[in-house]
Amino acid sequence: MAQPPERATSVAQLKEAAASCQACDLWANATQTVFGEGAEHARLMLVGEQPGDQEDLQGKPFVGPAGQLLERALDEALIDRRRVYVTNAVKHFRWTRRGKRRLHEKPNAGQVRACRPWLEAEIEVVKPRLIVLLGATAAQAVMGPAFRVSKQHGEVLPSPLGIAVVATVHPSSILRATDDESRAAAMSSFIADLRVAAKHL
Repeated sequence: MAQPPERATSVAQLKEAAASCQACDLWANATQTVFGEGAEHARLMLVGEQPGDQEDLQGKPFVGPAGQLLERALDEALIDRRRVYVTNAVKHFRWTRRGKRRLHEKPNAGQVRACRPWLEAEIEVVKPRLIVLLGATAAQAVMGPAFRVSKQHGEVLPSPLGIAVVATVHPSSILRATDDESRAAAMSSFIADLRVAAKHL
């Protein structure tokens, strides 16, 4: 069972070790481990829930529709994506088949727990000054199960990791909005939360 190497000095080292991780059952149905990527010593780290369909196929985080929306929001908040580090709380895609499509399924607490050593190892190597937690799974993975993004989004908060965090929604939730008006409102709230992070840095 792969574990993060002790005293890893680079993300590449961690990524290589994580490629064979079988700490939970998700590896069996996933195409590959999708590890974080971005600026090696970024001041800002973004943590999402898990890779989606496109991420699982391409082996990179946030390259599907949610990633494109994230990119637009980062631009609006004047954050350069090339200067941030982007990862997920869970490194394998959890899905269920519906016809020919693979539909996203929320990872369970055990799967999030199994992946936590990898997230902690990434934080140890990257040493960000601030972490943006995208959505409930990422926020609760770091802040504990009682944390509510809806109540505490857009605030700079201390975390058990010893690094300040800002929680906000996951970009995929904006894509799921039922009409243009609620999508626009969700997007502007998301951008406002990202601006809080940018200002803190």
